[in-house]
Amino acid sequence: MVRLLLALALLLVGPVADAATAKYTFTVGSMQINQLCSTTSIIAVNGQLPGPSIEVNEGDAVEVKVINNSPYNVTIHWHGVFQLMTPWADGPSLVSQCPIQPSGSYTYRFAVPGQEGTLWWHAHSSFLRATVYGAFIVRPRAGNAYPFPAPDQEVPIVLGEWWNRNVVDVENDAVLAGQLPAQSDAFTVNGKTGLLYPCANDTFTAVVEPNARVLLRVINAGLNSHLFFKVAGHNFTVVAVDGSYTSNLNTDTLVIAPGQTVDALVSTAAAPGNYYMAVMAHDTMSPLTFAASDTSTATAILQYNGTSATATPAMPTMPSSSDAATANAFYFGLRGLAGAGPAVPAPVDVSMTIELGLGQLPCDPSQTKCNGTAAAAAMNGVSFRLPGPEASLLGAHMNGLAGVFTDDFPDGPPPSGTAMAVGTKVKKLAYNSVVEIVLQNPSAVPTENHPIHLHGFNFFVLAQGVGAFPGTVAYNLVDPVARNTIAVPGGGWAVIRFVANNPGMWFFHCHLDPHVPMGLGMVFHVDSGTTPGTTLPLPPADWVGVCDAQNYATAAAAVVAPAPAAAPAPAPTLAPASAPGPGPGPANSTRADGSTVKPREADHKPSPSVPQHREDGRPSSSSAGPRAAGGHLTCLLCFTILLFFVLHEHSA
Repeated sequence: MVRLLLALALLLVGPVADAATAKYTFTVGSMQINQLCSTTSIIAVNGQLPGPSIEVNEGDAVEVKVINNSPYNVTIHWHGVFQLMTPWADGPSLVSQCPIQPSGSYTYRFAVPGQEGTLWWHAHSSFLRATVYGAFIVRPRAGNAYPFPAPDQEVPIVLGEWWNRNVVDVENDAVLAGQLPAQSDAFTVNGKTGLLYPCANDTFTAVVEPNARVLLRVINAGLNSHLFFKVAGHNFTVVAVDGSYTSNLNTDTLVIAPGQTVDALVSTAAAPGNYYMAVMAHDTMSPLTFAASDTSTATAILQYNGTSATATPAMPTMPSSSDAATANAFYFGLRGLAGAGPAVPAPVDVSMTIELGLGQLPCDPSQTKCNGTAAAAAMNGVSFRLPGPEASLLGAHMNGLAGVFTDDFPDGPPPSGTAMAVGTKVKKLAYNSVVEIVLQNPSAVPTENHPIHLHGFNFFVLAQGVGAFPGTVAYNLVDPVARNTIAVPGGGWAVIRFVANNPGMWFFHCHLDPHVPMGLGMVFHVDSGTTPGTTLPLPPADWVGVCDAQNYATAAAAVVAPAPAAAPAPAPTLAPASAPGPGPGPANSTRADGSTVKPREADHKPSPSVPQHREDGRPSSSSAGPRAAGGHLTCLLCFTILLFFVLHEHSA
């Protein structure tokens, strides 16, 4: 009996010793950047571009206090984090929360059980995502290893887009004209453009040891561009995408859609020297006469230790910008790591076909530069609009507010020729239901690849192809790759499947930013289960789901709630269109239910920021730190059992 108690104590001590709470402070404000021969004021976090990386271990709890020192509403989305039983921490403005107002703050609290790999975070309040972003790295907990050869070095590579103008003006001009925003002026690698641009005297350099194994954690944080990424003289072994492990895919070119991440091993076995890491746009629009993407190339340098920094780097041969064959070979060639995760769920309870449509709607009176019609987008014929500024979708659900949304999102596309409707429609899902979706990207001219992102879940990619979905196709049920963002080919299709075991309101939308306010999105409303651990708890006291002044005042004075406990992980164009804005869409648009969409102005300008720090005092890459609040009682129990054992042995 005594030895049984000792074994129990050791089991209890293990999880407590491994789990930690990582605390950060993010201050959103302005900073000045000298880039491309000019100085630009941008909104950023803690005066950094990219913003600070969050680095934790699987199972850790995370607390991030976001202080909004800008004059614009802002929220932060933790892209790829499941947010199990914490949907209010997901971040999309007016979906899971009301925005953080100027001079306000909010502390996001969540955990990352059952997740490892490269994720990221970004503003989820319109074009602010152009400069408010950073890496979110989840490593295996202590004692666990990667399912691939351990790297000698890790290098985060965050790819972005750069505008010489204030992105607020870029956005506002597009909204007023009902068109797509102006193309970016450059691409960036970890915030720097590289040496191939005018006045470019700054570049990111990764110094590596010869004959080493380097893990590149590559993130496409760009707003509008699919990207090709290469390193001169080196090949990649892809070991994970979107924070999900893969079987090894060997390639010399990474293809990354907006919102996606790729973990790739690089062997530094080439001759010592300097090698360019190069980034250029992959144009997916067809015909190419409609394409208007940035045609430039950003660079960083992979420098072997001991090599002169002045040595001219070797340049890789890049694909053609319209090379769909290379892109499809990469996407279609990915496989999951068989046996390393949950099996493909079955049988299917909910079967849907979602058609991704582009079209036009009449200009709204507020669009003073719009000429008759504005470009629009829809899923199954419904151009999605965020609710008015009174309440978020999750807030409306949890507070029982009527008239904010309807739960009649259609399971399939409307008959051909049906006029596009406008509305805030969600699809209601029973807890633990298995959902299969055929995503169809029509071949109507023009067409382009849409990166579709699902909040709150990973999904299995069972099949994908070009052309119309054939209806009957062989599914990969053995080793499908799991992702949170799927690049649906222009004029093509993809089949995904997931288990709806995470209650909340979960955005499902295109990650090309201008397409979101155009309407290319919808929301899944997942019900709670009926047993403990499957029902949403009460939200934290400082969460604001209903957006009025009284609630903001209450939130400001609220007592901070504890970090959540870990929970089980779920299974895994057209003529120019309106740019993204913080509002729900054009003013005075008519919803499908007959109600009116209220206008909201784009809200952006720069303002001061202060440095960020990790509040627990640990280095950001460490997994040690203050224990989660729930561990104290467990430690007391462990101590009691161990003391009993010592006294018993002493007596014996």
